Amino acid sequence: MAQGPQGPLSGLKVLEFAGLGPGPFCGMLLSDLGADVVRIDRKGAGRGSPADVTARGRRSVALDLKSPAAVETCLTLMERADGLIEGFRPGVMERLGLGPDAALARNPRLVYGRMTGWGQTGPYAKAAGHDINYIAITGALAAIGTQDRPTPPLNLVGDFGGGALYLAFGLLAGVIHARATGQGQVIDCAMSDGAASLMAMFYGFKAGGVWGEGRRSNLLDGGAHFYDTYRCSDGKWISIGSIEPQFYLLLLEKTGITDPQFQHQMSREEWPQLREKLAAVIATRTRDAWCALMDGTDVCFAPVLTMDEAPAHAHNAARQTFVEVAGVTQPAPAPRFSATPGAIQGPPPKIGADNDMALADWGFSTEAIAALKAQGAL
Repeated sequence: MAQGPQGPLSGLKVLEFAGLGPGPFCGMLLSDLGADVVRIDRKGAGRGSPADVTARGRRSVALDLKSPAAVETCLTLMERADGLIEGFRPGVMERLGLGPDAALARNPRLVYGRMTGWGQTGPYAKAAGHDINYIAITGALAAIGTQDRPTPPLNLVGDFGGGALYLAFGLLAGVIHARATGQGQVIDCAMSDGAASLMAMFYGFKAGGVWGEGRRSNLLDGGAHFYDTYRCSDGKWISIGSIEPQFYLLLLEKTGITDPQFQHQMSREEWPQLREKLAAVIATRTRDAWCALMDGTDVCFAPVLTMDEAPAHAHNAARQTFVEVAGVTQPAPAPRFSATPGAIQGPPPKIGADNDMALADWGFSTEAIAALKAQGAL
């Protein structure tokens, strides 16, 4: 755990308005890489928890945003920030007096990042929703699942892939532009837009005639027998991804399969029958037995691990992919930098724990902080 800001984003100042899901995850990513992220929490919102992993590495300032003094404090913080993250429905920040017009009037270089499910405009813009809904209108959800029904892929595709990662990407691109030109701007980051963007390759496949609409009928959706998961004799699972011919031949060698039908690797009509045959072979051994045969080979193989198992896996342990902070096992910062490595700056903060220090570091005087407390704003 870092003893102070470090990493490639050291010196970047980001103001985050507390929310759920992709906003906090974006703040975590920025903090892990060295940004100074100060989170504005609602006064009286609770204590915070070490298990709130996506809240790690920032400082918390608890404000009563119904107080004019608290609103003015936020505007002053915006003056000193490089970027801002907020994840409210369209119009909420404007009603608080903290919308982009007010912020950019105070700091023309500010990059104002807005995270929503549907975006700031469009027929759905003001409607409630969750990850499953945001990815449903992009084609992503329809493509994932069993033959019988679409299956939610956790909330990885919308909230975190299409949302937080695109917000981090957009905010940093905006900061680069602002530093070159002095011009800030608003980043309208919609999870539905991001999820659609993540589908770019598949829309290309469809246009090229190599991807069909049916689930589990294509190369990468479990339709191919050589790209799927299989249950072992102990009830545990393995993953196979032997797409390339040389990897596929190695799969047949390792499994001892000599059935000539398996030579028809790319015959889609035979995939269902070949999957049944391969499943029967895999079911004859335990997961550990298959690991002993295939681990580290070019079969394109890996055991399907639970969250309890993953941190102890040899590869993850060697790379320290998981770390423990305040007694909570969690993913380490990613990606990795050779010259300016990132690090977790600290555990999730208790709400309001950093009122004095964070405001002082961002230029507030002792007298100004005392006045905020006296007014009940802080």
